[in-house]
Amino acid sequence: MSASPKPPPFDPADPLGIDDLLEPEDLAIRDTVRAWTRDRVLPHIAEWYESGELPVVRELARELGALGALGMSLEGYGCAGASAVQYGLACLELEAADSGIRSLVSVQGSLAMYAIHRYGSEEQRREWLPGMAAGELIGCFGLTEPDHGSDPGSMRTYARRDGDDWVLNGRKMWITNGSVAQVAVVWAQTDGGVRGFVVPTGAPGFSAPEIKHKWSLRASVTSELVLDDVRLPADAVLPGVTGLRGPLGCLSHARYGIVWGSMGAARSSFETALAYAGSREQFGRPIGGFQLTQAKLADMAVELHKGILLAHHLGRRMDAGTLRAEQISFGKLNNVREAIEICRTARTILGANGISLEYPVMRHATNLESVLTYEGTVEMHQLVLGKALTGLDAFR
Repeated sequence: MSASPKPPPFDPADPLGIDDLLEPEDLAIRDTVRAWTRDRVLPHIAEWYESGELPVVRELARELGALGALGMSLEGYGCAGASAVQYGLACLELEAADSGIRSLVSVQGSLAMYAIHRYGSEEQRREWLPGMAAGELIGCFGLTEPDHGSDPGSMRTYARRDGDDWVLNGRKMWITNGSVAQVAVVWAQTDGGVRGFVVPTGAPGFSAPEIKHKWSLRASVTSELVLDDVRLPADAVLPGVTGLRGPLGCLSHARYGIVWGSMGAARSSFETALAYAGSREQFGRPIGGFQLTQAKLADMAVELHKGILLAHHLGRRMDAGTLRAEQISFGKLNNVREAIEICRTARTILGANGISLEYPVMRHATNLESVLTYEGTVEMHQLVLGKALTGLDAFR
């Protein structure tokens, strides 16, 4: 009998050997995005977060476009045509830098571009997608309203016909990229059901006042969208879908990126706590040598890498065309909750230093409070899974 192969050394950065599941191209994309965030985001992110601004958003968008990170998993029109796993790895690296940076990419690619790519006309795709893929044009996605978040079917934004034109009136709230966008995908009630509209942000009657005084996602542009008699031509409507399945389909695509991205915030916090535990001394020894600290680190590592495995599994299913919306809810619910817990535990290891912007932990924790809520609250995803498990609808 031949001898069994010797296992490789234990790697604290990859304790389960998940990298063995990745192809060389997957690793190359991951490492490229990681290097970009190291050079372009990490040296400045604490300052941007503290000031509550993302002053170089247009510059970053163009650089992300050059990387192929915008509309990354879409085909054609200048998009990279990457796999779902590759897109997920990019989201993980972006959110390891900051959730706001990943949100910029997710809203651009998985919401605005995806809506045009999936439901738009060929003319709309050709007009908007190449510029958006290059980062020359920034997009936003208008669904949530001031009084209607989890219940988009009750939206009040309305589009009426006036001859051959459409006239839109309404308000949208908590819109990432809103005040820097050149194009907005806006969902509105019509006499024939919910429809999506491609709205140039320079149209008369359109405005996007920026939302200030946020304590989360501070390095991200967040706006209200105001539509006062915005007149659009007939061909502004997305022809490929009617009803809520349009915007909900876009949200599923974006939620998938959150499954991966949240693990990036968790990884950054875990790595910070691990390094700190090895250098911080109390009672004459590194705190990483105490049993209670090791228990925390072990639990954090288990949940982090379980979450990455879950994201990888869902990515393979998306690439195979077998991923269901309920499974995305499973991933979003689990991974964001566990990411927040990892950040909170990491903060305890850092002690008082954990609240300082000299370390990323509290920034990630506060960002994840928004990630927990947007694109489906905990309660909504629990009810999605509850309905799938029982066959009974408890939403109302």
